[in-house]
Amino acid sequence: MLKLYDYFRSSAAFRVRIALNYKGLPFGKIPIDLRTNAQGEEYYKNLNPEGLIPSLDDNGDTIAQSLAIIEYLDEKYHTMPLLPKDTLSRAYVRSIALNICCDIHPLNNLRVRKYLTNDLKCTTEEGNNWYNHWISIGLTGLEKQINSSNYYTGKLCYKNEFSIADICLIPQLFNLRRFMADLGIADESIELEINTKYPTLSLIEENCKKLDAVQLAWPKE
Repeated sequence: MLKLYDYFRSSAAFRVRIALNYKGLPFGKIPIDLRTNAQGEEYYKNLNPEGLIPSLDDNGDTIAQSLAIIEYLDEKYHTMPLLPKDTLSRAYVRSIALNICCDIHPLNNLRVRKYLTNDLKCTTEEGNNWYNHWISIGLTGLEKQINSSNYYTGKLCYKNEFSIADICLIPQLFNLRRFMADLGIADESIELEINTKYPTLSLIEENCKKLDAVQLAWPKE
């Protein structure tokens, strides 16, 4: 059986859980608690020297990095494909996924925010400003990219086909809600702000959340 080294609130692990569920692949979860720095312990770093979550074990072979894991699963298990068939469409879907995973998420993940606070001695306000700055730039660009694309039909990132782009978007918006909740903003205000700033992304998220694969992957401690 596939084994996923997982942390329930990790955006990257969330992506992989969605992909596994969507493809109907049974898997076991091995929790790695980021709050206790379990990812830095020797036994885990022997599997993933970078000490990042998630990792996937497939019969003793370990794969790191969420996008690499998802594409590995897509290439090995052909049911419920997560990338379009034609080359140009695949590039478009990958561009959205990489935008989120390479340009938006890494600037605001837990280890970056800890470094800002613990090593650079940024104040809470400065750390919050950092997050707001980069998330706003990233999601504003993504909103425009998808909304202006010929591939967008009003349902998902790519036509009506669930893809790796949607898989990356859902955890990023979950991450944003968590951040806003940590600031003490009420749920109603969070939804209003996200829906107002990113109506296209919000609509895609709403459609994705109807899928069992997404519901089953939703972070639960």
